[in-house]
Amino acid sequence: MATLEIKDLHVSVEGKEIIKGLDLTINQGELHALMGPNGSGKTSLAMTIMGHPKYKIDSGEILFDGQNISTLSPDKRARLGLFLAMQYPTEIPGVQYTTFLRAAYSALKEKVSVMEFKDILKEHLDAFKFPAEFLDRSLNEGFSGGEKKRAEILQLKILKPKFAVLDETDSGLDIDALKNVAESINEVANNELGMLLITHYQRILNYVHPQFVHVMIDGKIVKSGGEELAKELEEKGYENFLAMQ
Repeated sequence: MATLEIKDLHVSVEGKEIIKGLDLTINQGELHALMGPNGSGKTSLAMTIMGHPKYKIDSGEILFDGQNISTLSPDKRARLGLFLAMQYPTEIPGVQYTTFLRAAYSALKEKVSVMEFKDILKEHLDAFKFPAEFLDRSLNEGFSGGEKKRAEILQLKILKPKFAVLDETDSGLDIDALKNVAESINEVANNELGMLLITHYQRILNYVHPQFVHVMIDGKIVKSGGEELAKELEEKGYENFLAMQ
C-alpha cells in the first residue's frame, strides 16, 4: 500500500513562513482529521500538497510512496493519485458537470465516450442522492453549498485516487447538508484510499470517524491522537494547545 509522507515541511507565501516544520504520514486506508483555528496553516498545507505555485517549499519533503513530489506540477501529482476537494469549489458557467468530470476521468484513467461515461456516473448517483438532471447542469453554477461539496466527493468516487485532501468540506453547511456530505465521505472511504479531512469543528466527526486526529497551531502539528482528541477540542477549545507551539 502507498504512503503519503510529509517530512519537516517549511512553506512560505510571499516571503512569510506559513508552515513551520510539519511532519505527517498517511497510509492508504487511513482517515486522518486535521483540526486547528483560523490562520493555523491548514489550507496552506492542502494547497502545498497539491502543488499550488503560490506556496513555496523552503525546505522539507513531500513523499508519495517514497518519491519526492515537491517539485511536480499539480497535474502530475493528480496522475500519481492525489486529489484535493477545495473549501470553495469554483463555479464554471457553461461547462457541463458531466463534461468536466469526463475530461478529468479521461486524463487520469482512460478515454471514454459521452454515453459510456454517463453510464459510469449513473451507477453512483443513487448512493449520492443526486437526481439524474444534475449531470446536465453547469459545474457548481446554482449549486447549494451541500451540492457543491457532495459533487466533489462524487468526483473523488469516480476518479479513485490513492490519497484525498478534503479542505473544510463541512464549512457553510446546515445540519441536513452536513449529514449528507458525511454520508458521501463514508461512501468513498475504503482500504485503498487515504484521506486527510481538514476541519475547524468536531461536528462532522459525529458522522465520519477518523482513526487519527491532529491539532495544528501556527504552522505545526502540536498534538496527535484518536477521536478523543477531537472531543477534547470541542470541550476546551484551542487555547490549551497554544502553549505547545
